[in-house]
Amino acid sequence: MLRFLRRQTVRWLLLFGVIELLLLASSLHLAMRLRYLRNADELMDVSHHLLLRSFIFASVIMLGIAAFGGYRQHLRTTWQGAVARQAVAFVIGGLLLVVGYYAVPQAYVGRGVLGIALAIGFLAVMVFRLLFMRVVEIESLKPRVLILGTGQRAAQIHNRMRRRTDRRGFTLVGYVPCANEEIAIPDEKLLPMNVSLPVLARRERIDEIVVAVDDRRGRLPMDGLLECRQAGVTITDLTTFFERESGRVQLLWLEPSWLVFSRGFHLTPVHRLAKRCFDVGAALLLLLLCWPLMLMVALAIRLESGPGQPILYRQERVGENGKTFWLLKFRSMRTDAERDGVARWASKHDDRVTRVGRICRKLRFDELPQLWNVLKSDMSIVGPRPERPQFVADLATKIPYYSLRHCLKPGLAGWAQLSYPYGASEEDAAEKLKYDLFYVKNHNLLFDMLILIETAEVVLFNRGAR
Repeated sequence: MLRFLRRQTVRWLLLFGVIELLLLASSLHLAMRLRYLRNADELMDVSHHLLLRSFIFASVIMLGIAAFGGYRQHLRTTWQGAVARQAVAFVIGGLLLVVGYYAVPQAYVGRGVLGIALAIGFLAVMVFRLLFMRVVEIESLKPRVLILGTGQRAAQIHNRMRRRTDRRGFTLVGYVPCANEEIAIPDEKLLPMNVSLPVLARRERIDEIVVAVDDRRGRLPMDGLLECRQAGVTITDLTTFFERESGRVQLLWLEPSWLVFSRGFHLTPVHRLAKRCFDVGAALLLLLLCWPLMLMVALAIRLESGPGQPILYRQERVGENGKTFWLLKFRSMRTDAERDGVARWASKHDDRVTRVGRICRKLRFDELPQLWNVLKSDMSIVGPRPERPQFVADLATKIPYYSLRHCLKPGLAGWAQLSYPYGASEEDAAEKLKYDLFYVKNHNLLFDMLILIETAEVVLFNRGAR
């Protein structure tokens, strides 16, 4: 957690969240005063526990914003898209507050006050976000990054991190060639190496040097790098830099030594216990909230398919450490979907899917029985999605490091599901593995909670369903 908080982008995000919390809490205060502007006595009567009510209001709205990716570091969107997401988040947050006020009448603030607070809060957050993004985009406030290398590895940064959103967390000063290295970078991006690396770093006010040399053997200026390190410049390898800035692990240049020596990929007994408690608590809460919906889905399947047809579907999947288990789902396909025994990827507009099944798959209702798998400890609430043994056996021979995703329990929700659309091919599996490895390496309870909250957007807007 301390390593997580040391990241500059995380510190910016924490500051961002605290300011928005204060803005939203102040919105309810202001709305209360505007609503009872001419009636001081009534204002006094309804102002009991106003501070607590304000922070409840702010927390629920922020929960809605988080559910729609408002606090995600690697979210790519235009400002119009961000405002649209914010509007939907405020609508969802307002509905949650109305339901909460009925459940806890003591927290009720009145429809007029709530409406005014939502309007003020929406404008305040929108203006603040626009101003904040202007501040974040100021180049002088970003770490200045120098790329050591001009070959194919260094070209990955130039080719894959072109957008402004990709470089929101740093300023790219340029590329410095090493001895006898090919140049795959445009000339205008190169820095002349007419001085030593430490002198260049001081002259350009470099905060971080990313080592992206194709072949390090005998080519790295180790004395210069050591002097830069002693001067306070951060030295980072290319894979770690990609992981931090893009939210995924780059497989193309991934080396076994990076996997062995990098931080992460470690679960302490305390961490395992905390994750298990989170899984059980979240599964029981979701079962409590969703059991009426599950009964309705079961009834719809029975009415469509008729008596004697199965409602649930059991399918073998690969779990933690490669052990298989039987995953439960509401049946969404015909009973003869794989009568020849051959496992197939689900395709778009798959004719094997029933009418009820199509709706269930779009809204992810077919996944709800997997809460039982979570309670049985076959799965977690958050983790890499479990795949079928036939697919795993094939993909493990074609995609390097594919088996690493099995060092954790598979999950109902996952970082890859939030960051990449539905995967139904080997190419998609390779892309999703980049996000799965990022999660496996960096997961913690806070990350799990954020993924679970943001999964609401996937469900509501049918992202990546087939």
